[in-house]
Amino acid sequence: MNTKTHGLGLSTCLVLSLSAAGALIAQETSPEQILLKDFRPRSIYHVPVTPITRARFPVIDMHSHDYARTDKQVAQWVRTMDELGIRKTVILSYAHGRKFDEIIARYRKFPGRFSVWCGFDYSGYDKPGYGPAAVAELERCFKAGAQGVGELGDKGKGLFYCKPPAWGMHIDDPRLDPLLEKCGQLGLPVSVHVADPMWMYQPMDKYNDGLMNAYKWRLDNQTNILSHDALVDTLERAVRKHPHTVFIACHLANCCYDLNKLGALFDKYPNLYADIGARFAELAPIPRAAARFFQKYQDRLVYGTDMGPTKDMYLTTFRILETTDEHFYDWNLFSYHWPLYGLGLDNQVLKKVYSLNARKILR
Repeated sequence: MNTKTHGLGLSTCLVLSLSAAGALIAQETSPEQILLKDFRPRSIYHVPVTPITRARFPVIDMHSHDYARTDKQVAQWVRTMDELGIRKTVILSYAHGRKFDEIIARYRKFPGRFSVWCGFDYSGYDKPGYGPAAVAELERCFKAGAQGVGELGDKGKGLFYCKPPAWGMHIDDPRLDPLLEKCGQLGLPVSVHVADPMWMYQPMDKYNDGLMNAYKWRLDNQTNILSHDALVDTLERAVRKHPHTVFIACHLANCCYDLNKLGALFDKYPNLYADIGARFAELAPIPRAAARFFQKYQDRLVYGTDMGPTKDMYLTTFRILETTDEHFYDWNLFSYHWPLYGLGLDNQVLKKVYSLNARKILR
């Protein structure tokens, strides 16, 4: 073998490989090649950043779930709550029967720190005679320690968060009237998720400014599904039919795109509240409008998270509510391309949203 020729071949291959790699890197970083799902801007604004180490006032988280599956995980969660000023967390379990009993047994080992809510049993909902057995199970869960019901979830095809699901049955269905009335009699508030953010219903095209997140949760391609407005109407009918039952519309009834729709419901129904769980990214881009809404309806809004039990998650929510920080991102929590802005809520509003309104609901 000619060693000079062999060495030249290796050098040539190395140069070609480096050139190809460079071309690939250039292609990947070219604006024309960046995919929307990979878009992760970083703010370069030199603006104030407010350090947040705990909530300004005591907090009750009215929208969380069974994230801690062991006693050790629950204990760690409580330590995080203590560090950040969170007095109590509501566990929306969806569950009934043995599953509910298992969940409440885990959290009651930490007295006063958790409020565990049950779900409705939809077994046989599509058969004659549905109702009495479900009411009996609700009463049993109440005696076992349930302090509320939820989260009842309907994205248009029926209530499906509990097992078994109740496809085709919505929150205003007459078959649920005995259950919702019983909740009022027992003093059990009902947490209801209707619809999803409006961006999920819009065409997935270049005009959808929430496309980055909406595509994952899209509903525009679903058939036999109630519209956003129709789902909010089901909530209104249920709230109107049961004035002695307290309802909490999860996620601001998914009306962040038009908070006036939720405000109109607040104006009509004193038994309706709303939690802000998992809608911080939808509120933070409109800080002035959102702050005005919080000011006007400060007696009807409650804090919630619905995003796990991590310290960084809580601190980001506090920053959005408490500060006037501008143009920042949290890509670990939110997948919209929108920058976030602090609402700068005043102390009176914060106290009510953080815990005082929740204490009225929880009695």
